[in-house]
Amino acid sequence: MAWCHGLIEACSRRLELTRVSPSDLDVLTPRETDVLYLFVKGVSNAEVAAHLTLSAATVKTHLDRFMAKLCLSSRAQAVVLAYETGLVTPHRYTQEHDNNGR
Repeated sequence: MAWCHGLIEACSRRLELTRVSPSDLDVLTPRETDVLYLFVKGVSNAEVAAHLTLSAATVKTHLDRFMAKLCLSSRAQAVVLAYETGLVTPHRYTQEHDNNGR
C-alpha cells in the first residue's frame, strides 16, 4: 500500500505544478513512451498494437500505466502533456502539404 500513498502524493504535487518539462516523462518506460507518442499522434489502440507488435491488451495496459504514472485523468491531458514536454510538436500544414498529400 506504500506505493499507493506515494502515487497519491506524486499526483497531488503534479497538480500543483504550472509548468512541465521533458524530465516529467522520465518516469515512463521506453515502451510506455512509444505508446504515448503514437497515441498522441492519433493512432488507434489497434494500430499501436500492430505497429509495435503488441496485443491490444498490452497497449491498453501501457496506456493505463502511463496515465497513472503521470497522474492524468483523461486522454486529452495526455495530449497536452506530450506537447508541453516536447514529446511531440505541432505540425505546420502548408498549401503545398495539402496539394501533395504529404
